[in-house]
Amino acid sequence: MITQPATLGQMLKRYFLQYWRAFLWATAPFFAVVVADLTLPLRVVADYSTLVLAADGTLLHAFLNRNDKWRMPTQLNEITPQLRQTILFKEDKYFYYHPGINPVAMLRAAARNVVSGKRTSGASTITMQVVRLLQPRQRTYTSKTIEVFRALQLEIHFSKDEILQLYLNLIPYGSNIEGIKSASVLYLGKAPQLLSLAEITALTIIPNRPSSLRLGVRNAAVVQERNKWLERFRRAQLFDNQTIEDALNEPLNARRRSAPRNAPHLSIRLKNQQPLQRIIQTNIVLNRQHQAEQLVRNYIGRLAAFRIHNAAVLVINNRTAQIETYVGSAGFDDPTDGGQVDGVRAVRSPGSTLKPLVYGLAFDRGMLTPKSALNDVPTNFGGFEPENFDRHFNGKVTAEFALANSLNIPAVKVLQLVSTPALVEVLKKAGFATIKKNAKDLGLSMILGGCGATLEELTRLFSGFEPSSKSALLSPEAKYLVTAILSQVTRPDLPNNFDNTYHLPRIAWKTGTSYGKKDAWSIGYNQNYTVGVWVGNFSGEGVPELSGANTATPLLFDVFNAIDYNSTAKQPTPPRNLKKRKICAESGDVPNEFCSNQIIDYHIMGVSKYQKCDHLKWVFTNSQRTVSYCTTCLPDGNYQRKLYPNLSPDLVDYYQHNGFFYDKIPPHNPACTRIQTANAPQITSPNDGSTYFIDPTEPPQLQLSCLAQNDVKEIYWYINDKLYQKTSPLRPIFFTPKAGKTKISCSDDAGRSSDVVILVK
Repeated sequence: MITQPATLGQMLKRYFLQYWRAFLWATAPFFAVVVADLTLPLRVVADYSTLVLAADGTLLHAFLNRNDKWRMPTQLNEITPQLRQTILFKEDKYFYYHPGINPVAMLRAAARNVVSGKRTSGASTITMQVVRLLQPRQRTYTSKTIEVFRALQLEIHFSKDEILQLYLNLIPYGSNIEGIKSASVLYLGKAPQLLSLAEITALTIIPNRPSSLRLGVRNAAVVQERNKWLERFRRAQLFDNQTIEDALNEPLNARRRSAPRNAPHLSIRLKNQQPLQRIIQTNIVLNRQHQAEQLVRNYIGRLAAFRIHNAAVLVINNRTAQIETYVGSAGFDDPTDGGQVDGVRAVRSPGSTLKPLVYGLAFDRGMLTPKSALNDVPTNFGGFEPENFDRHFNGKVTAEFALANSLNIPAVKVLQLVSTPALVEVLKKAGFATIKKNAKDLGLSMILGGCGATLEELTRLFSGFEPSSKSALLSPEAKYLVTAILSQVTRPDLPNNFDNTYHLPRIAWKTGTSYGKKDAWSIGYNQNYTVGVWVGNFSGEGVPELSGANTATPLLFDVFNAIDYNSTAKQPTPPRNLKKRKICAESGDVPNEFCSNQIIDYHIMGVSKYQKCDHLKWVFTNSQRTVSYCTTCLPDGNYQRKLYPNLSPDLVDYYQHNGFFYDKIPPHNPACTRIQTANAPQITSPNDGSTYFIDPTEPPQLQLSCLAQNDVKEIYWYINDKLYQKTSPLRPIFFTPKAGKTKISCSDDAGRSSDVVILVK
């Protein structure tokens, strides 16, 4: 039969259908896999142990995973060429060439199974083994089919190196140890990248026989099997002959070890802060961490006889602002005083450690310079009457002396100048969490430890005092002045005999002791490091022998000598805006014409106050100097002008109570009729606006006391505007209060007066 030849259109249609059918047959498996992958997604969930690493990548601390297994994740850079070659030769020579399954091996295994009548070889690739380790199933043909599909999925979603990494992380080593890194660390005490060929070979054969080849128990059997494989490597010329010989002769020192538990307080803290992070990098320098832990342990061992049981140490690298040493207690496993408490983060009373900051703020606000005069005398700050650590007072002192000697009354006066809210705001910026939380309740007592702070907060604060630091809490000028003062070694908080028996590090430092002697602090710094030390008891027990100087500072010096012995840190140079000028030694102010004793002091250009000295004042007196005159009562003649010390009432009171001689201003002319309002007596007790609760059956007496000018001889006390008693300004008197609002007034012999109001309940 003769047919018509096909048209061009028919021919194209025929060819299209043929090739499309061929294309569909060729790509059908691919599309089937894609659809199946979308329908049955692969979920790779490997619950790894959390690892905390030191600065150099060394394993610092390891934790069990949530199933109480050691499954330490191996990083790609820990898989050495030797480890890769060994595992691939033994498990899957064609790993980098097949798509997750090895068809040739599978056909060969199937043929053997048919001939033998039983399953003799599974032909599992590394990818298929990963599937089995991730999702264990019974060994059936159905399971094998699922493994094949999942293996293809793994190859789609992961690179070959990532699949090999998964395999090395999951292979079992018996007991609760999984993964080559876990085995390497727990049996051989080293990271995978440090393993020798002999050790690599030993670890690669264990997963096939974890029961019969138990590391640390049957090492001889492991060595025998290891050497068989090493000979196979030789025959396959996998490694050179000398490398094989060295591996054959290498002994196996495998035993079960404890997981690394360095810096436990920091490690637990970071694990809790980053619960989903399996590898946590720190800046801990491991050898320094060990040194500090040993120093703390030995030091507290010596203090145990004094009932002092704990200490904490923090080291910050000032150049990087990173923590390099973190010791939370004297012994994490010691239950004597709660060794697992983290002393770096424990909120304690900071004692005097905040004083450098408040002086620095006063320098920055132009209120003080290092030689400014402050009065270290008994003072009542609205009911708050602080004392010095040694219970002595020093009279007039300089600001630098007050800070170097950690005097309490001058520090409170400086805080009063700066203001408590201003200090609180700066500490909030510095990250003091407890102070931020309790800001509204804090008063002047916070400068003496009446607030809460942690060792970490204080150490970071002091790292900002280093003049070259980037901290903006203080100006470079104020940092330099504070550092210069804290670098002095002639001071009471130098440990007893330390300068004669130990190497004294070149640092600036400040000590602190909390009320009740419950906390001893010493924090020091130089250009390189800041070291914070706390010593005490987590139980809160106070100890009479506890002090920042003699308890915490020796440990501070030991740590500094361990990490920065004979430091080459440069001494800070004065910033450009810090200049020197002559000042009066009596007041610290710019000299007046009567200032004969002049010295040199630093001042911040354009910031420090430019105030003429007034430590003396001109007074008109009669020729006998028994009466003084004001300009109103000045006689026409028979008077003279003389310079007298211009002393504040609190300093006059201190001099008179302690019998110190000073040139007293004669009493004011009694015939003067002018009523003066300035310089009225300052009532120091009772406190204005206070509420006093009394027992009406046995009402106590309240003290009346005041500070008056140095020319006052008599004062007059009034209760509710009725004269109560006339007395000397130096003599306190008492009265029995009655319920209700009470007005108390005090007038001096010049007619100057002041009032306070109290409420009695």
